[in-house]
Amino acid sequence: MNDMAKKPQLRSECPLAGALDILGDKWTLLVLRDLLFFGAETFKQLEQSPEGISTNTLSNRLQRLEELGIIAKKPYQENPVRYKYMVTKKGKDLGPMMQAAVTWGQKHVPGTFQGKKPPPRNWD
Repeated sequence: MNDMAKKPQLRSECPLAGALDILGDKWTLLVLRDLLFFGAETFKQLEQSPEGISTNTLSNRLQRLEELGIIAKKPYQENPVRYKYMVTKKGKDLGPMMQAAVTWGQKHVPGTFQGKKPPPRNWD
């Protein structure tokens, strides 16, 4: 789906603005966090995120991320159909930026988790 991914509606040609148009809402990066860092794979696991995402919002974000080629899904159950979600190469390319945001948050946002920094990951 990468090559056929839906082209996002952008407000300008600025790369930062374009990234924010895709990632800048309240939930998208948290869904990706759960997939990339916490090993979530199913809707149920994603729904159990500590931030309390609603099922409608989660469904919307998963559909949008799939349309943009950032995640892919495959069925793991037929009746009813249930899917496993996985991050594509395009989505994994967000890993270093997200890890940098975690480090920044630990350093500058009081009240956030200050645990041991996760080991560097190979995002390939």
